[in-house]
Amino acid sequence: MPKPTANTGHGEKFSLDNSPWPKAVNHCEKQRLPYVLLTVLGANGSTPRENGTKMVVSCDNDNDIQCFGTIGGGHLEYQAIAKAAQLLASKKPQQHIEHYPLGAKLGQCCGGSTSVLFEAFIPSAINIVLFGAGHVGQALIRILSDLPCHVDWIDSRENFLTQELPDNVAAITSDSPEAEVKTMSPDSYFIVMTHNHALDYEICRAVLALDNPHYIGLIGSQTKWQRFQMRFEKRLLSADQYQKIHCPIGLEQVSGKLPMEVAVSIAGEIISDYQQSAETRKTRRGIQWRDLKPLSVDLDQHTNDASTNTETVSTTEKTPL
Repeated sequence: MPKPTANTGHGEKFSLDNSPWPKAVNHCEKQRLPYVLLTVLGANGSTPRENGTKMVVSCDNDNDIQCFGTIGGGHLEYQAIAKAAQLLASKKPQQHIEHYPLGAKLGQCCGGSTSVLFEAFIPSAINIVLFGAGHVGQALIRILSDLPCHVDWIDSRENFLTQELPDNVAAITSDSPEAEVKTMSPDSYFIVMTHNHALDYEICRAVLALDNPHYIGLIGSQTKWQRFQMRFEKRLLSADQYQKIHCPIGLEQVSGKLPMEVAVSIAGEIISDYQQSAETRKTRRGIQWRDLKPLSVDLDQHTNDASTNTETVSTTEKTPL
């Protein structure tokens, strides 16, 4: 099969894999890869595959297109993959329905038609970098495991990160946790709660050195924060720079000191921030009936055309030579 030539913003490589679609979905979810699930919604007349047939189109970390399964091959699949690649390039979770008459225009002679549902699943863009695997850190991980985010969990103590981790958590053991900061996106939520105040300070310094970090949260008391501010000022950092740090981290309304209470407070602050940062949701979401009306007209027209063609063929066959 030729590679889709649509301008999708993806890489040049293109691969096919005959793995069943449930296995492909599981792979993409575990690897946090964006993917589009294609489903043949309806088949009319002669078609390469029946309704309910599925395939998965994804892109790897190099932005190369990967395809799992098939909805029938040929130019139909070529066009469907190109459409899926466009949806992946948009980086938005969405649904789309496309109708394909399988005639000369599509380079196929099946004579039927098919409609395909495209469901784009995009992994959460929320990335949390958690420094510290103490009691509060472990409690926070249990909460974050059920939220739409990815967590890089960093600690210098290897034996603290040996537990079985949720699928959305990656453990990083580092002798210099502050050095890991430069490998992370500035758009991340940096949560600092190590076992060492001096290390907390160095991590905060490293995060402040990034280009406009989105969020920095530091566990500790007001006294700890005042000392940190004095040290920042001695290093000639302006208040505008270090005031980006949320300390004490967490919602003021949750004042408990048990590890889980503190973790709930911190998670609440993170959730509040990313919900406020998200763009305003539109009143209309997903596919509306108005979107389906043109498709219905196309299907009716194709059915009528197919019926007319069938009658013509039948009449021709009855005509004596």
